[in-house]
This record gives sequence, C-alpha cells and structure tokens, in this order.
Amino acid sequence: MENVANVSTRLVLLGLVEMEEFKHLYCALSIIIYLFIMLLSINIIFVVLMDQSLHEPMYILISNLVLNGIFGSSTFFPKLIIDLITSSKTISYGSCIIQTLCITLFATFEMSTFAIMAYDRYLAVCHPLHYVTVMTNKKVINLIIGSCVTSFIVVLIAILLTGTLSLCGNKINNIFCDNMSLVNLSCSNSALSKIYSAAVISISLIVTISVTVFSYLRIFVVCLRVSKESRQKAVHTLVTHLLNFSVFLLGFFFVAIRYRLSSINLPIMVHVILSVTPAFFPPLCNPLIYGIRTHALKIKIMNQLQKIMVLH
Repeated sequence: MENVANVSTRLVLLGLVEMEEFKHLYCALSIIIYLFIMLLSINIIFVVLMDQSLHEPMYILISNLVLNGIFGSSTFFPKLIIDLITSSKTISYGSCIIQTLCITLFATFEMSTFAIMAYDRYLAVCHPLHYVTVMTNKKVINLIIGSCVTSFIVVLIAILLTGTLSLCGNKINNIFCDNMSLVNLSCSNSALSKIYSAAVISISLIVTISVTVFSYLRIFVVCLRVSKESRQKAVHTLVTHLLNFSVFLLGFFFVAIRYRLSSINLPIMVHVILSVTPAFFPPLCNPLIYGIRTHALKIKIMNQLQKIMVLH
C-alpha cells in the first residue's frame, strides 16, 4: 500500500470525531483546565523567580517541573480547543510529527526531573551537612540542562525512526498524535522503532524508579532516627514527592494499558481517556500539590495573591 504521506497530508483524529456531539462541553472543560494549569504554574514560577529566599535547588526543581507541565499541556490543549471550536478532526502529517516529538519530550523530561528531585531530597535529608556544598544552584541547573539535552536527543532519534515508516492508514484513535499511534499505522518493518522505543521507556522507568525508591527508602530510614519535629518535616516532604510521582506513574500505567489492549476493539472514548490522563494530570496536579503542600512556597504564593487583591 502507498504511504499515506504521499496520498494525503491529513491524518484523522478519531477522538475528535467521538467528541463532536458534546464538543461545547469538552471545549469549556479544556479551556478551564488549561487556564488553571497556566495560571497556577506561572504563579509558582513567578514567585520563585522574584523571591530571593526561594533561590534554592528544591524550588528551582519545582519550577522546572511546573514549567515542563506548561510545555506539555501546551502541546495539545490549544489545538484541541481550536479543533473543538472549528469542528476540525484532522491534523497534517508534519504537525503530527512535531506534536509527537513535543509530547514524548515532555514525558521523558518529566521522568528525569523526578529522579533529580528524589536525589536532591535524599541529599538534603540524609546528608544535611554536605548538602549545601554538594547540591548547589549551579549543579542543579547543569543537571536540568543535561537531562533536557539528553531527553531531546533520545526522543529525536525515536521520532526520526518513526518518520521513516510507511503508513497504511490515516486514522488515529486519539485526540492528539503520539509515537505508538503512528507506529501502529505503519505497514513497513517497524521492529527497530518498537525496540528502540521500548528500550528507552524501560531504561528511563528503571532509572527513575530505582533512584526514587532508593532515595525515599533512605529518607524513611532517617525519619525513624531523628527527632519528632525533623521527622514530621521529612515525612511531609516525602509524602509530597510521592503524591506527584504516583500521579506520574499512574499516567504511564494508563499508556501501558492502552497499547497492551490495542488488539482489542475498544471504544474510541476509552482510548481517549487512557491517553489524555497522562497528558493532563501531571501538569494539573504538580503545581496544585506543590503549591499546597510546600509550606514556604504556599506562604509566598498567598502573599503574592494578597498583593494582587490589594492592588485591585
């Protein structure tokens, strides 16, 4: 069969077809969720940037996490909203590849950020005397830049491999493009692309989970030895990070279920729910959880909101 890219430059997003009947409701919900993500995330980033007392590794990492959430949600929410308003149900092949690159980069960078955050908390709780010299702002920024560059290279290779595949269909069971949806449309040999993607995902998950579990287990052991006040502070930090990490793993669980059941004739809306959950839950929950559970940050945000209210 001919390559779809040669026959048509448009791919059909079946999720948008399914949402057509209640598109106004979905559009309103999408706008509310996207605005909420943007406002809360920007507020956290602004507070950390403007307050000198928050120029510490932990708050830099929180800002990086919510900034990545802004990037991730912006890769599909604006287009989704426009598509629902205009009743468009297609996407060009080029735009699909770009969206796939951005969404995959968001997920990969999210994993590396969680690993860095877990390591940072491990040093802060388990090696407090050496923390200031070991984990400096410069080192954190270098770790962020390094993980970002590495994630981009790894993801770019995966997308380039996908881009070489010949497609024998143009219907995607989703409301946005993702790598496996394009691979599943292929009628050429996609073994290399599948092996590479599986290897990258497996290695990323193994490293992230190993670093996180090791760090939090060590923190838990330290919590049993310290004073009640220090224990409460450490446990609070531990619970906050575990909540966010659990949301992140839940997203991967949904993705795994979706492609595990790809051979079963699932309703399109089930595909939409399974794919949208990891795309919007982390960007939505990360600023919400950190904004509420991080005491110093919560106080600064409340002070900032009070200033805005006074000005009005």
